[in-house]
Amino acid sequence: MSTVISIEGLSKAYRLGAIGGATLREDVGRWLARIRGKPDPLLKIGEEHKVRLEGELFWALRDVSFDVREGEVLGIIGRNGAGKSTLLKILSKVTGPTEGQIKLRGRVASLLEVGTGFHPELTGRENIFLNGAILGMTKSQIRARFDEIVAFSGVEEFIDTPVKRYSSGMHVRLGFAVAAHLDPDILVVDEVLAVGDAAFQKKCVSKMEDVSSHGRTVLIVSHNMGTITSLCSRAVVLDGGQLVANGAASQVVVQYMSLGASTASVVDFTQGGRVVGDDLATLRRAWMENLQGERIRETDIRQPFLVKMEYELHVETPDSPFPNFHFMDERGECVFAVASKAYVAADDTPDRGNLPGVYVAECRVPGNLFNDGCYYIGLALTFTYKGVHLSFFERDALSIAVRDPVSDTLDGDRCGYAGAFPGPLRPRMDWRIRRIG
Repeated sequence: MSTVISIEGLSKAYRLGAIGGATLREDVGRWLARIRGKPDPLLKIGEEHKVRLEGELFWALRDVSFDVREGEVLGIIGRNGAGKSTLLKILSKVTGPTEGQIKLRGRVASLLEVGTGFHPELTGRENIFLNGAILGMTKSQIRARFDEIVAFSGVEEFIDTPVKRYSSGMHVRLGFAVAAHLDPDILVVDEVLAVGDAAFQKKCVSKMEDVSSHGRTVLIVSHNMGTITSLCSRAVVLDGGQLVANGAASQVVVQYMSLGASTASVVDFTQGGRVVGDDLATLRRAWMENLQGERIRETDIRQPFLVKMEYELHVETPDSPFPNFHFMDERGECVFAVASKAYVAADDTPDRGNLPGVYVAECRVPGNLFNDGCYYIGLALTFTYKGVHLSFFERDALSIAVRDPVSDTLDGDRCGYAGAFPGPLRPRMDWRIRRIG
């Protein structure tokens, strides 16, 4: 297969603080003061000693190079601020690179964020023709695909309504339908499908598979590692604006999950000034213990352990919240999630847990449940008294290595099997085997 995207030494820098005054006059005044070597005229008295960011460069991308082949579905993954969206904007010619170059062969259709490319005053029908024209298609070509686009988007009833009245989900459905059905050679999709419902996401995945099967190239950014491993043949990882991994999607996802993941037995969000949560509740600390009360980061596959989360409830609520623990495997897929509202007071009597104060939620994970491997634990707190409200969800906050010593491959559980069992779980089950003949 031929190369349709060639990225060579790509870098993108932003000059922090170069603009941003209340008026153009203030921006020009700051710029003139800077080139004359004088203090910022907008600084308050007593602030002259502070280090200013004016003139400093922030490199969103730095020396990124890779190729994408025709018909390939490439996943682009990385944590927030890694440079993923900047890369897609350069690919889509929304912005230009500071250094390096991109060579594209073919027409690019992009869906970078909700409503991108839509004129809010135009109707859905008019925006379909507008986007098609931007992609270089003729009116007759757009008409030929129009009914298919509208049917896929599911907004038939509102197709002649101005898109400014569309919900975010309707924006996404119509935007994806237009981008995917106007025969692009390269389809670029950012993490906008998370806005759609599950049924529409399934349709989108099927459509991207169909686009790829017809020899077109798809680039997709997603935080859902299950989507990356199931849809993409190859993936790249960006971290701090640099390319740190490039290879088979399944292998790269495992590498990404270990990149910068927590390996401590405790995380403390009361230090460092970062607030995790909202006005209702905030996350304070979390850790893991064995049954002897010792902090752990690794455990024997046969041993139970405790996951503990300390959070603070700031106001009295009509009902108590649900603490949540989400257990993810090395590919970033959720193995299971647990939640409870089993509140007890200091004397171990039942308690509602809806008054302001600091709480500790504790969950006992049984032994002989996980397979050998590394698992990541997300921490969340959910209120349900007025609809579902998530105060915080700290994904991959903790990690624990579950180890199988394989000391006896002939024991009753292993039956001579010496390698890692398939799948993320390896629970001990109750068996009964009897002869019937």
